[in-house]
Parts: sequence; structure tokens; C-alpha cells
Amino acid sequence: MHIQDSHWSSASAVAPGGVGTAGNNARGDGARTTPLRVDAQRNLEHVLRAAREVFGELGYGAPMEDVARRARVGVGTVYRRFPSKDVLVRRIAEEETSRLTDQARTALGQEDEPWSALSRFLRTSVASGAGRLLPPQVLRVGVADEGVGAGGAVGAAGAVDGGVADEARVPQQRSVPVTEMRLVHGDGSPGDDAGAAALLEVVGQLVERARAAGELRADVTVSDVLLVIATAAPSLPDAAQQAAASARLLDILLEGLRSRPA
Repeated sequence: MHIQDSHWSSASAVAPGGVGTAGNNARGDGARTTPLRVDAQRNLEHVLRAAREVFGELGYGAPMEDVARRARVGVGTVYRRFPSKDVLVRRIAEEETSRLTDQARTALGQEDEPWSALSRFLRTSVASGAGRLLPPQVLRVGVADEGVGAGGAVGAAGAVDGGVADEARVPQQRSVPVTEMRLVHGDGSPGDDAGAAALLEVVGQLVERARAAGELRADVTVSDVLLVIATAAPSLPDAAQQAAASARLLDILLEGLRSRPA
């Protein structure tokens, strides 16, 4: 799993629709006011597919030249569609976040048993490989609790930024409802990504249902569940080996999440 912030902090500040190029792309993220030519549309699809593969394998720090090489187009073609790497990173991360949200909603709506719903979401998400493209802010879920401290955030590795000891993490998160969680960026500033907020909300419902049913450990948080998706999605060169490794890792992690009778 490779999640890097080097090309995310500025991208998260770019409002959708806030970047243009040459006057004919109002959004700067691959959407145009006029239809693309067939060859231009094909190039866009190649670039997006290549970006998902490259960022999934190497992280968001991978250079645009690698994306262009994988798409078999010139790097200038990539920059004509995406005027900066930040815009491309945001586009890919938004798409993957939306896909994860849809998977969570499907599990929530089609599974009556809380544990079945949560495990279905995790298995579907890990199998899709979305964990390799999660934006950093969804892995840093802060809580509206004065005990965390101003700007404090739960880091991707589980430590709490802002001077709070790591061992205090579980009691603080356990005492705060999922609905009071907030996004924070890598620099500690509040997050405002609507897509990521929607993902946290629906995953929070899955977590709360499973916890209320006594099937999920009481100390498991939304952040933990998203970290499971990221952890169980290793990037390996062989597709069959990668699928087998993901399935095995997820089985182990699910056993760790589940509540056991005393």
C-alpha cells in the first residue's frame, strides 16, 4: 500500500471546477463543455486507466511521465487534459472514493446481518483494489473531542498527532460517536472533501450496526476499517499472487475485527 501526501495537500485545495486550460476546459479535470473527438476521448480513457494502475502500484508520488508511458501517449497529451499532476491525482482519488462509497451502500442495503454487511463491503473493496488509491485524508479521521487537542488527528499509522500519546487513541475514539468524526488533512487542517465525507458516513453506519449487534470489537473505528482495506490491498507484480495474498490478509484481519464471547 502506497499513500503519499506530496501531491495531495495542494490538490485537496483545488475546488472542482476551479482550474481551466486554454479556455476550453472549464474544470481542468477531464470534463469539457463540448464533446471530445473520438481520438481525444480514447486518449483520456487511456490516461485515466494508466493513472489508476501507476498510482496503485507506486503511490501518488509517481511522476506524470510514468502515467504517459503506461498510457502510450506523450506527456504533453496528459498535461493537455490535466494541467497539473494535482488535478489528475484528485480525479483518480475522487473516482475511487466514490466507488468505495457505492460498495458500502450496496452492502448496507442488501445485507440484513450487520456482520455480513461489513464483511461484504470489505471483501468487495479489497477485491476491487480500491485500497491502493484511497486519498490520505480518509485515513486520518480526527474526532471532535477536546482531549485530542487543537488540530489533533489520528494518523494512518494509528498514532495521534498533536502531542497525544498513542495509548490514548482507543479510549478517545471509543467515546466519540461516528457522526462527530471529522476529516483532517495531512497538515492538520480540516478536510472539506464531500466525497470522502460521504464515504466516512456510510462506513460509519456499517461499523455502528456491527458494533451494536455485538459482532464487532468495541474499540474498532471507521479509521480502522479503512486501514484494513488499505492493508489488505498489496501491490504485487503477479495478479494471481496479489489476489491470493489479498484474500488471505483480509481473512486474518476480519478475524481480528470480530468480537468474541468472553
